[in-house]
Amino acid sequence: MRMHRKDNLDARLAACADIMTGADLTEKNMKVAAELKNYLDLGRLFGGRPVHLEVGCGKGGFVCGMARLCPDVGFVAVEKVSNVIVTACESAKALGLENVHFVNCPAEVLPRYIPSGSVRRVYLNFSDPLPKLGYAAQRLTNPRFVEIYADLLAPGGEVWQKTDNEQFFDYSLQSFLSCGWRAKEVCRDLAAHPFAGNVVTEHERKFMSEGKKIYRAVYAR
Repeated sequence: MRMHRKDNLDARLAACADIMTGADLTEKNMKVAAELKNYLDLGRLFGGRPVHLEVGCGKGGFVCGMARLCPDVGFVAVEKVSNVIVTACESAKALGLENVHFVNCPAEVLPRYIPSGSVRRVYLNFSDPLPKLGYAAQRLTNPRFVEIYADLLAPGGEVWQKTDNEQFFDYSLQSFLSCGWRAKEVCRDLAAHPFAGNVVTEHERKFMSEGKKIYRAVYAR
């Protein structure tokens, strides 16, 4: 089902321009677009804070929660759907958060905006599992995306994943391992094994209320 376009979307996006970078997708070849460097000035944005990246931030519940919990960290939140990211931006502005910046772009072109080796942690929260085999290359834990995360992460950096889909979790685990990463943590029931500082996403709250298990992993190179 196609998402209904939000009222006054263009004006609302323009009002968030101070905390959001809109992708230039004139170049339709994503590999070529990723090479047209237009790096964010992370030092100016975050004043030397370590940088964490959420890929697929949705409506922003997680990144806003993390930004409030960790004011000493700068957060870059990426979402390709303009109709969705505008809600995240408006939430961050309403909360007065100064340590979050949003990028409205597909994950494939992240290397255009984020310098190599500049990110300490990547979050993948309830990414679309895209279960049909023909869509495997679009999964955010497919090896082609794992390669992007490897480039963006600083030495010692990590990818933190949460999902409610066991098959996708197993696929992701094998994908990272096949790319030479190691799984530092593997949890198959987050409710039974909570960890300090967990910010519950909108999806996580919904799935847990339905009795679904939440799967979590931490990957490092």
